[in-house]
Amino acid sequence: MKRLVKISTPAKLFAVSSLVIAMAACSPASNTENKNAQPAQTETAKAPKTESERLAAFFAESRETDLKRSPMAQSYMGIKWDYDKWGDFSDANADETRTLMETRLKKASEFDVSTLNDSEKLSLNIYQIDLKRKLANDEFRHHTYIMDQFSAWHTTVPSFLINIHRIENEEDARAYISRLNKVEALFDQVIAQLRVREKLGVMPPAWSYDQMMQAAANVVKGNPFSERPEDSTILADFKQKLDATGLSNAEKSGLIADANAALLSSVKPAYEKLIQELGKQRLLTPEGDGVWRLPNGSEWYQNRLNWFTTTELNAQEVHQIGLDNVTRIHNQMREIMKQVKFEGSLQDFFLFMRNDDQFYYADSDEGRERYMTEAKDFIDKMEAKLPEYFGLTPKARMVVKRVEAFREQSAGKAFYQSPSKDGSRPGTYYANLFDMRSMPTYQMEALAYHEGIPGHHMQRAIAQELDGIPEFQKYVSFTAYTEGWGLYTEELGKDMGFYADPYSDFGRLAMELWRACRLVVDTGIHEMQWSREKAIQYLIDNTPNPEADSVKAIERYIAMPGQATAYMIGKIKIMELRDKAQAELGDKFDYRGFHDTVLKDGPVPLTLLEENVNNWIAASK
Repeated sequence: MKRLVKISTPAKLFAVSSLVIAMAACSPASNTENKNAQPAQTETAKAPKTESERLAAFFAESRETDLKRSPMAQSYMGIKWDYDKWGDFSDANADETRTLMETRLKKASEFDVSTLNDSEKLSLNIYQIDLKRKLANDEFRHHTYIMDQFSAWHTTVPSFLINIHRIENEEDARAYISRLNKVEALFDQVIAQLRVREKLGVMPPAWSYDQMMQAAANVVKGNPFSERPEDSTILADFKQKLDATGLSNAEKSGLIADANAALLSSVKPAYEKLIQELGKQRLLTPEGDGVWRLPNGSEWYQNRLNWFTTTELNAQEVHQIGLDNVTRIHNQMREIMKQVKFEGSLQDFFLFMRNDDQFYYADSDEGRERYMTEAKDFIDKMEAKLPEYFGLTPKARMVVKRVEAFREQSAGKAFYQSPSKDGSRPGTYYANLFDMRSMPTYQMEALAYHEGIPGHHMQRAIAQELDGIPEFQKYVSFTAYTEGWGLYTEELGKDMGFYADPYSDFGRLAMELWRACRLVVDTGIHEMQWSREKAIQYLIDNTPNPEADSVKAIERYIAMPGQATAYMIGKIKIMELRDKAQAELGDKFDYRGFHDTVLKDGPVPLTLLEENVNNWIAASK
């Protein structure tokens, strides 16, 4: 396995856009008992005396300020302070955010680190790195697509209301209706940002607009938007949640009437205006697919690589790492071919795995139910064996759900949503069963480990539950760490004795191969000016995945430049560190100790992960 080089300095690291809508990464608060109260000042009430106390108060104040400024982040954390609002996504608010970050970075540099313990020094280091990354990203604020077909506001509004906004009483229902009434104002801000990017020439490819407009139109189908037997996605969710509250029929009828009015007076015109704006912009977008077609595209893409990999690897280096690992995995797959006594070339084997019906469940309710049942079974068996390999395990439960119908056509094949801080919402592994031919059974096991246990649920839920570290540290974003861990756990499953079926082990390799190919195609698209079609063909030629899978993947990589490179780069580093620990510790090596070391501080950049593991190795000796 090719090793990594050139870990980046914090000053050159990249940050998420101030307009990114994955608010779950924001700092949380404690619980939801006092639903409408503003944040309490308990953490900062006492005047700090020591440097450690000053630092803790500084972190707590930052956390509190961030929460006050983000109603959606509050809701993701299960908090109901501003339960009736969406947030401010204007440039004016982004300017305020930048000023706030610059002020915080200056204050962070003024602490006397010689008086802090090791844990506090680590927290302060992470805090400063995070700010520098975000400030670097803000230099390219308008290079991030505010809308794309993969995940943007047209699907965020319904998915947020359905999955995040809980209704336990009339007050919660009124807040839901208030959010519906504010969708038009929210989308006006989105359209304003679309127009800013239009002037700069920052727009996704034309084919992306067709998918966005179709998905947006899907949201405003059904009652009350049109006379149909079925309710619209949002109205059906609202009614279902009301039924579980115990409110009287009269109370529910009044709330439903108000929701219908909000859907017609705010949501419908908002979506109509957005669709119209997308249709206009579709005709103006530059030719091509990668970010090379945008102003300062190469600089933007390097910034994306810095952000997602937490390294200074350039596009050519990432591309070569991908090619080297594609070759390695192809050779391992040929060994599987020998085990199952398949005669023919690797490409012949790919066709067999891609087309043979034994590897796919029926495209029916029964087939989908069977897939969900078996995915849960894999997770249950893995969970029973966790104590042998982990000291830290999460308290939060995890469930497996299908991706909702309104977004399954454009969503990825699988993804994870973190649990709420207060335990009211479990962690969720979403499986996209829209196209059963894109969900082969031989990949089911590795996919369950990656998205569920011991993958994202272990990493994110444990981070959320950690004691003794500041809250911001539990939710800070380092994609190479998070996604590298997910990919690492796919191979860990083999070390733990799973993948008894050689075809399932091939599926594990197929998923790793997919991540290696991502390094090739992502850099190919965005730096080497590959077309969408050339990148799709590369995946078809080099992986067993079906063509539809390849199409959707490439379209995702185009929408989210650089993100796909984080998985393999992070996994390589974790494996490199584990190999080093096993070589130096010999019989003293302990999986539990290694995994707890990786997980015990929450997300960290690869530089700090390496330091942490090296310190653990030295202490273990």
